[in-house]
Amino acid sequence: MARANAMLLRLGVSGTLIGLLAWRLDAQALRDAFAAPAPGWLWLALLISVPQVMLSAWRWRLTARRMGLTLSLRRAVAEYYAATFLNQVLPGGVVGDATRAWRHAQSSLDRARAWRAVVIERLSGQVMLLLIALVGLAAAPALRDSLTALFSRLGNASWTGLAVGATGLVALALWACRRPPAWLRHTLHDLEVALVASSVWLWQSLGSLGVVASYIAIYAIAARAIGADIALSTLLPLIPPVLMVMAIPLSVAGWGLREGAAALVWMGAGLDPAQGVAISLVYGVIVLVSSLPGAWLLCRRRPPRQGRDIPPPGAPLTSER
Repeated sequence: MARANAMLLRLGVSGTLIGLLAWRLDAQALRDAFAAPAPGWLWLALLISVPQVMLSAWRWRLTARRMGLTLSLRRAVAEYYAATFLNQVLPGGVVGDATRAWRHAQSSLDRARAWRAVVIERLSGQVMLLLIALVGLAAAPALRDSLTALFSRLGNASWTGLAVGATGLVALALWACRRPPAWLRHTLHDLEVALVASSVWLWQSLGSLGVVASYIAIYAIAARAIGADIALSTLLPLIPPVLMVMAIPLSVAGWGLREGAAALVWMGAGLDPAQGVAISLVYGVIVLVSSLPGAWLLCRRRPPRQGRDIPPPGAPLTSER
């Protein structure tokens, strides 16, 4: 019952936000911005989505194998497509990742490590997206100043609450580092061997850079598909902040949150917010269509078989249950 209520809540969040945007923005301007997209641009975006999924699956396999887990590239690609489709159609945007983590755990001798492999793989991408967003804001001072002024309207109380929350997180982290529980020790060890070790951090960075670059490219193509005449030097810094909002698990595949963020960012850049919303909607449709191979794989895939994992050097020999 609680899960059903959470799903309905996220559906409501997406629908309400999109409805509010349609109400607040000029409906005619939104319809004009959402003119029939050029099919050639859409096909190009769908074509880019194929290496995007393959590169994401390769990054997951790299992470898993560094942690001593068995995962073939073929299976990683199939599971990633299925997970992407589930993330698009189920509320929260993380159900697909949880499903691929669960399925990999069923065929692993260390189920907890299989779950952590998915978390670390996604963390690698989010860190890269954040870095690119910061670089973009640094390269676009006008946008940075506009967004700072926009967020300053939240008021002192909001910023005080944010500061208190951040202080609490820092205090909790310091306490955990003094007396780390077993799960934290295992997580830190896996982060070291799979993400920041000298022999892997460059490959992780290149993989995540390629994945994030493909996200940004598809969003830029969505802008071109509806005829948005924005110079790339202006458009590219606007995209990462919009994509980052999709990681908030309060809607269905980021719908509503992504469009709201696009409206704010476009407004902060002195552009038509209706145009930003239209581009975001086209982007969402492209991502949904590109994930459809995952639906076919979900219908035909077999239950996972038990495999044998080889623990990495220094990893615990006992399985965590």
